[in-house]
Amino acid sequence: MKTKTILPMTAVALASCLALAGCSTATPGSSGTSMPGMDHGSMGPSMIPSASASPLAGNHNSADAMFARMMIPHHAQAVEMSEMILRKQDVPASVSALASRIKDAQGPEIEKMTGWLKTWNEPTMMADSHSMDGMMGEDDMSKLETAQGVEAAKLFLTQMIAHHQGAVTMAKTETTDGKNPDAVQLAKDIVTAQESEIKEMQQLLTTL
Repeated sequence: MKTKTILPMTAVALASCLALAGCSTATPGSSGTSMPGMDHGSMGPSMIPSASASPLAGNHNSADAMFARMMIPHHAQAVEMSEMILRKQDVPASVSALASRIKDAQGPEIEKMTGWLKTWNEPTMMADSHSMDGMMGEDDMSKLETAQGVEAAKLFLTQMIAHHQGAVTMAKTETTDGKNPDAVQLAKDIVTAQESEIKEMQQLLTTL
C-alpha cells in the first residue's frame, strides 16, 4: 500500500517541477513573460532590435554622405541669398515670391540631410564648400548685398541660375551613385524642382 501511494505522489511532484522549469525561462531581472516554445537564443542579430543602433545607420554609401555633406552648405547659401533679396526694397514681387519659395523649400531639406548624417555617424562639415559647383564667392555675395531694386533682382536671378545648375549636377550624381532610398529620392526631387526654377528664372530675366 505504501508503494502504491508514494509512486503516484512522486510522479505528480516530478511533473509539477518539470512544468515549472519549462515555464520559468525568464532570466534574472526580466519580466518573466516569455512564451513557451519561443527560443530567443536562436534569433540572429538582424532579428533582434538594437537600442543603440539605428536601422538606417548602415543603409548608405559614401556617395550618399558626400551628397548630403555638399548639399547642406549649398542649400544654406541659397537660403542666405534669398534672405538678402527679401530684405531689399523695390524688388519685383515675382522675384521676391521665388526667393520665398527657395527659402521655404531648402531650409527643411538642410535639417533633413543634417539628420541623415548624424544617423549615419558621418561628419556634417565640408572642408571647402566654396569649391562646389554653383557656389558664390565672397565678391559675388557682397555685390548681391549692396545691389538694390531691379538691379538686385537681376543679379539674384543670374546668380541663382548658376547656383541651381550646380545643385542639379550634384543631385544627378547622387541619383546614379547613391544607395540610401531617401537620399536618392531627395536628389531626384531637387533635380525636378530646380530645373523648373531655372526655366522660371530665365523667363523672369527677360521681363526685367
